[in-house]
This record gives sequence, structure tokens and C-alpha cells, in this order.
Amino acid sequence: MPELEDKLVFLWSTSDREVALTMIFMYLLSAKREDWWEEVTLIVWGPSAKLLAEDEELQDRLAKLGKEGVVLEACKSCAEIYGVADDLEELGVDVYYIGEQLTDYIKEGRRLISL
Repeated sequence: MPELEDKLVFLWSTSDREVALTMIFMYLLSAKREDWWEEVTLIVWGPSAKLLAEDEELQDRLAKLGKEGVVLEACKSCAEIYGVADDLEELGVDVYYIGEQLTDYIKEGRRLISL
């Protein structure tokens, strides 16, 4: 089991497509492939849920993350606001009410990046 300091949680909430393509997805893929972190989790939260559900290129990049072993999660409340919960589940994202889980991640000392 990985040590907490070797677990990364990336909270993606921006609807900025360029940030997703040129920073978030690129970094997470490299981080997992190069074993920079033992465990990598991506949380889709807020406007990023809508963007992901509508953008095929981002969906393809997300699939690559999943194949590399990145844990894919999304906030169900946010996904429901945008009407995309089913779409995200079809992409292989675990969609649930995630606020308590995010709090647990932080309290247990996981590294957190938020954009």
C-alpha cells in the first residue's frame, strides 16, 4: 500500500479546455507512466464535468489516463447540475457524492492539486 505522501489527488474544476489539455491531462499521464506517484486520482468537479462530457478529445485523453491506472472520480451533484452524470459514467468515471471523500483525502494527508 502506498504511503500517503505518494498519493496524489488532482481536483479539476476549471472549464478551461487549454488548461486541461496542456497541463492537467499531460501531467497526470506522465505522473502515472513515470511512477512519480504511486497512486493518482483525478476528481472531475464543477464545470469540468460539462466540458468533459462534450469534448471528444478530452474523453480520449481521459481513457488513456484510465488505462494507465489513474483513478477517475466525479462529483455527482455537479454532474447532475449539468445533466452529465450518465455521460461521465459511460466514460468510466466513478460518479458519486464526493464531498466527504475529498475531505477524507485531505485529512489523511494526500497531496492535492486543484485547478
